Amino acid sequence: MCNTNRSRRKFIKGAAATLAAPAILNITRAYAANPTIKIGHVSPKTGQLAGFAEADDFVLEGIQQIFSAGIQNNGKIWDIEIISKDSQSNPNRAAEVASDLLLGDEVDIIVAASTPDTVNPVADQAEINDVPCITTDCPWQPFFFGRGGVPGKGFNSTYHFFWGLEDIIASFLDMWDGSGVLKSVGGLFPNDADGNAWGDKEVGLPTPLAEAGYYLTDPGRYQPLSDDFSNQIAAFKENRVEIVTGNMIPPDFATFWAQAAQQNFNPKIVTIGKALLFPSVIESLGERGNGLTSEVWWSPNHPFSSSITGQSSKELADGYTSATGRPWTQPIGFKHALFEVVADVVARAEDLEDPESIIAAIASTDTDTIVGPINWARGPINNVTKTPLVGGQWQKANDRMELEIVANGPAPEIATTSELKLLG
Repeated sequence: MCNTNRSRRKFIKGAAATLAAPAILNITRAYAANPTIKIGHVSPKTGQLAGFAEADDFVLEGIQQIFSAGIQNNGKIWDIEIISKDSQSNPNRAAEVASDLLLGDEVDIIVAASTPDTVNPVADQAEINDVPCITTDCPWQPFFFGRGGVPGKGFNSTYHFFWGLEDIIASFLDMWDGSGVLKSVGGLFPNDADGNAWGDKEVGLPTPLAEAGYYLTDPGRYQPLSDDFSNQIAAFKENRVEIVTGNMIPPDFATFWAQAAQQNFNPKIVTIGKALLFPSVIESLGERGNGLTSEVWWSPNHPFSSSITGQSSKELADGYTSATGRPWTQPIGFKHALFEVVADVVARAEDLEDPESIIAAIASTDTDTIVGPINWARGPINNVTKTPLVGGQWQKANDRMELEIVANGPAPEIATTSELKLLG
């Protein structure tokens, strides 16, 4: 930890202790209490990314119940306090609330999820302040390269688990290769961290698609919350595009998909990351949601169990539906897994009062979670470890849409549940 940041945090702690001193009247009770580890949590509970946080209340309530008994470390029980704040789907707000958690609430560990718009600013604040940080739910390339990461060097305090663009490309190709459609692909990439990474010629989709024999029509970056996709649709029609792919927020996809129908553009496969992950989005599209495809990071069919509850993936998903009356959603597993890793790290750290000791415990993690094994020693790059990915399609069954796993080549341990059907 650099001396400047160490001194700043010590000053803040000292000032806070001085101000609080008059309120500590029962000295015996204060000394008898268990020590506390504070966990900061940042998530987009409101705004255009709120779908990623739909299950937050359910997950946090369950985690707080589990943590209510504390976690044992070196023969001592530590209480766990979770402080959760809303990024409002805004990167600047994410950085602001992360700073509040780090310097105001003085959290010992901070966690975050839900796209680079949340993950990156939170991780940056944690790195600046030398606070242990665990993030997920963002392809590792935007997390690493989007933050100026240097291979072989990486970061000091920020660690990430999720899949990478190479995995989503493999998953998408696994869905498309056997479909028999024309290998002409239209790309929809927004001008944001995700879109720029997905559309990047070096680390994104263009080169691997070309190597696999696909022709990509990329009309260029569009601004998020765009209200007109006519230029993209015209380019796709001109190049006989039969597959549309990209990474979009739900409002942008809804606009594009409505205009595609209006302009008589009818691709045979539509595979979009981010926007098509959530049941609520698919339901809002009505019949036009049937047959759309996306990546599947976690589902009730994943063969993994929680390290802190013993629940299977199906039991956790069913628990959410029973508690809320809503269909399961993919972030449930990864939000739960964040706190599985926290629990493992808190139990193993040699000295929970030393941030560097906590960071060392994160780096040495080797645990099985509800989203799969987490082990940063496996790479593929500094501060990153990967989780499995498969391809899924929304298919109508009994008057409701179900996300079926239709391609599992990159992760055969996750069974398929149906076959890909072309859009009518």
